[in-house]
Amino acid sequence: MYDLLVVGAGPYGLSIASHAAAAGLSVRVLGRPMASWRDHMPRGMFLKSEPWASNLSDPEGRWRLDVFCAFRGLAARHAEPLPLDVFAEYGLWFARNAVPPVDERTVARLAPCAGGFEAVTEDGETFTARTVALAVGVLPFTEIPQPLRHLSPALVSHSSHHADLERFRGRDVTVVGGGQAALETAALLAEQGTRVRVLARADRLCWNDVPPPWERPWWRSVRAPHSGLGPGWRNWFYAERPGLYRRLPERTRTRIAGDALGPAGAWWVRERVERRVEVLLGREIVTAREVPDGLRLELAGPGAGARSLHTGHVIAATGFRATRDRLRLLSPELRALLATGADGAPEVGAEFESSYPGLFLAGLITAAGFGPAMRFVHGATFTAGTLVRGVRRRLRGAPPQVPSPAAAALPLEAPLP
Repeated sequence: MYDLLVVGAGPYGLSIASHAAAAGLSVRVLGRPMASWRDHMPRGMFLKSEPWASNLSDPEGRWRLDVFCAFRGLAARHAEPLPLDVFAEYGLWFARNAVPPVDERTVARLAPCAGGFEAVTEDGETFTARTVALAVGVLPFTEIPQPLRHLSPALVSHSSHHADLERFRGRDVTVVGGGQAALETAALLAEQGTRVRVLARADRLCWNDVPPPWERPWWRSVRAPHSGLGPGWRNWFYAERPGLYRRLPERTRTRIAGDALGPAGAWWVRERVERRVEVLLGREIVTAREVPDGLRLELAGPGAGARSLHTGHVIAATGFRATRDRLRLLSPELRALLATGADGAPEVGAEFESSYPGLFLAGLITAAGFGPAMRFVHGATFTAGTLVRGVRRRLRGAPPQVPSPAAAALPLEAPLP
């Protein structure tokens, strides 16, 4: 029986495994390394986060992205977007050097057993462990608008379903959404000769600014410090203090989770969209039905123009909704035992332990508790060190860590920096 079973081998799973192995735990890692980045993002995309904020985490900080880029003779500079395929290669390099050997099989089922947990792989082999770190990334949580859910994958897909957009060359495609995934997908489609439009509920698109220079006058840095989620004190708080963020009242955390860092395109994709992509704003799909050669979309909203649209395919770049019910690999009895918050996501303690003892969660599904940083690679560093401390505490039989009494003294709507 292993001390820790890590389910998932993306940035969070690999970082957790690196910290656990360094702590002397017996660790088994299951999952295809960097699967989301290798298999579910089209070629030609770039990393939206700054390279310096996109490191996987090992305890000594040896296996950073800039070290990998230097090894490969590549540049990893501030304010210069890095190709996603380079980042995926970095993750594989990290896995080879900082993590115990990874078993690339997928876990089909995870259930409680005597002394811990039992994981069954897709081919039927069983592993047992005293604790589990569930780091399944975003793919279980894809969100498609309700009016589109009844249509076949031949007509409607999620943006994360595509490693290659070649099948849409010369066709008509509507991309739904106003964030980075929607806008960069649309740009790539237009650049390969697809007739493409973006359909968004918002009345305008939002674009991130070019980040300020890394070196700048001290007074500018004080006014808007750099952080792993962008410049500014609010972003700094989200990025660098997730432990303090968790102490905010649940009502405040829920509000921030819904509003902070909303849909926006990177500064470097703006010109590629505005020059080449039709954008329909202030519109929402009400109904959708299959017709010859594609779909007929009925639209509503304050946006002017056509209320009906014919298209060959819809790509829903509408994000992810991380809830307990979408953790289908958990056995029904285990899933039912997980306490949830108001948004349906499982609750986690100060060290990422769920309400079921020994089951730890990581990544997007913890954003409701630890803030927007958990939606980005940058959050892996805080998660890995904190979660492994919780695992060691659980293995020793010590009580789980709880917030300090100061947390209870926070006002109902605590102001943010």
